[in-house]
Amino acid sequence: MLCSTLWPLFLAFWPMAVPNHPPWPTEGAGESLRHQFEPPPGFTRLSQTPESFGVWLANLPMLPKDRQVRLFDGRLKSNQQAHCAVLDIDVGTRDLQQCADAVMRLRAEYLWSSNQKHAITFNFTSGHTAKWSEWERGMRPTITGSQVRWQIKGLPDSSYKNFRRYLNIVFSYAGSASLAKELQRVRDPQTLLPGDVFLQGGFPGHAVMVMDVAENAAGERVFLLAQSYMPAQQIHILKQPGSSSPWYPAQKDGTLNTPEWRFSYSDLYRFPSPTDSP
Repeated sequence: MLCSTLWPLFLAFWPMAVPNHPPWPTEGAGESLRHQFEPPPGFTRLSQTPESFGVWLANLPMLPKDRQVRLFDGRLKSNQQAHCAVLDIDVGTRDLQQCADAVMRLRAEYLWSSNQKHAITFNFTSGHTAKWSEWERGMRPTITGSQVRWQIKGLPDSSYKNFRRYLNIVFSYAGSASLAKELQRVRDPQTLLPGDVFLQGGFPGHAVMVMDVAENAAGERVFLLAQSYMPAQQIHILKQPGSSSPWYPAQKDGTLNTPEWRFSYSDLYRFPSPTDSP
């Protein structure tokens, strides 16, 4: 999401009704994505290390399969035909966590939970960098038009609540256009991985995340997609148009049709590997 006024900056400091820990069940407390979606016959999930982004995504909790998608204000989304499942993750109480924001939310939550907090950083659409490590020690942005200056204005705070305040600022001043400049293009979409992103940067643009990948003996891959949308709404697993299966086929080129957006397979991007530097 991108806003051009200081109003989102004010809202980011408004008290948040979130706990001091991730607002979803711990592993084993509910049905996970990998339990709710079995790969198609002849396919098995990619083998990944336990600490990988893909394993983390596959273990995210899901709401019961019959749940409808709700907006940030509790209303039902007008289109209830685009999804086949809903993640059990909060969307916040303001219209911030839209498409690219949901992608950034999942990536940031993974880095937070896997003790890679030093790697949590995103760019505003202006090109200015917003690092969690700086926000954590009290740095705050002063935003005037397209100019951003970071200054010490707060106290050091490493809590999850403060992390969510940081994400609200990122959601307010970053979006699909800035994310497209940060991520690395995947040259061969047939080699896609969980955590990859189909992304068209623009105003508006759109972004959907690859949540899970399975492969058959011939090396062909299929994948699940998740999105938020406008207005901000619960992250949900997308149906595959014209198919009874939510597993999309990986292709080298061509058009990727999702229920609410049309991508090219060449629109596939990947987050850079986290660095070891603070």
